[in-house]
Amino acid sequence: MRIQAVGSALPTNYYPQKTLLSALKHVWDPSGKATSRLERVHGTVHVSGRHLALPIDEYENLSTFKETNDAYVRCALDLAQNALCSGLAQAGVSPAEIDHIFFTTVTGIAVPSIDAHIVNRLGMRPDVKRTPLFGLGCVAGAAGIARVADYLKAYPDQLAVLVAVELCSLTLQRNDTSMANMIASGLFGDGAAAVVMAGAERSSRGPRVVASRSVLFPNSEEVLGWDFGDQGFRIVLNAGVPNLIREQIRPNVDDFLAEQGLSLHDIEHFVFHSGGPKVLEAFEEALELPSKALDLTWKSLDRLGNLSSVSVLMVLRDTMKDREPRSGSYGLLLAMGPGFCAELVLVQW
Repeated sequence: MRIQAVGSALPTNYYPQKTLLSALKHVWDPSGKATSRLERVHGTVHVSGRHLALPIDEYENLSTFKETNDAYVRCALDLAQNALCSGLAQAGVSPAEIDHIFFTTVTGIAVPSIDAHIVNRLGMRPDVKRTPLFGLGCVAGAAGIARVADYLKAYPDQLAVLVAVELCSLTLQRNDTSMANMIASGLFGDGAAAVVMAGAERSSRGPRVVASRSVLFPNSEEVLGWDFGDQGFRIVLNAGVPNLIREQIRPNVDDFLAEQGLSLHDIEHFVFHSGGPKVLEAFEEALELPSKALDLTWKSLDRLGNLSSVSVLMVLRDTMKDREPRSGSYGLLLAMGPGFCAELVLVQW
């Protein structure tokens, strides 16, 4: 199975972090009593700006979950379509050639799911298979690639795509001044990505998916996720995530690579989810990564923020485009998400 292309789409509304901080002060801290706390949080997330689904002044008009979710569906449809069209154009294939579309999100709800609308918009075949995924969160970009690869093992003559859309800004709770929500307000952004993958019997280019591994850490359900209330999605973000990474990730990565006759020294490209500075520092420490191994991830965090499931796909796009990996070199995709869980994907160029 090969990854032929990674398309992407970002909302046109881009704001520097200072502009977003000023807007949040207006909402959360008109008296100025909590300004220093908010500034401190935003100053530590290593994000210089983010794309938002809506113009910044339109968020004040969203007062109910229905209104925010309606905005999610409207914006997600356009971004998903644009990302997929970008990926298909890069791969040189048409929508009618797609045999299976996988779709993932964790920031909005739609039934029929967004992928059904995309099928109709792009004129895909009526027999195209659809697999919508919800609840995997940040891990879903890597997990989605792994599940597409699993499918293509069974159908090596087919073409499948993964589409991920996350509009994190529409989940922000304006009546919640918890530390978790403040961190989220400074860290998360909006965007979409689409991965085009081909089975082994199709003539294709791009990195080959060699193997994958899913890891669910026992009794860690409360570490990361959503609580659901009258206003929609309320973030659950435990401060212990970096320590959990330091304690758990290395043995799982070592075992996974050893099964393929490899070690971390054999990996040239590290395609990691941009989960935040403390998460990336924990990865670097636990895996004893070479200097600048996560440069593309840090750069993605700086200019886009954390895009949940989309983030690791953006880093994969940048790796394929900017690094021009040498033939035969290995890359490791890694993302973590609610569960608490991780997904490891080994690729080879």
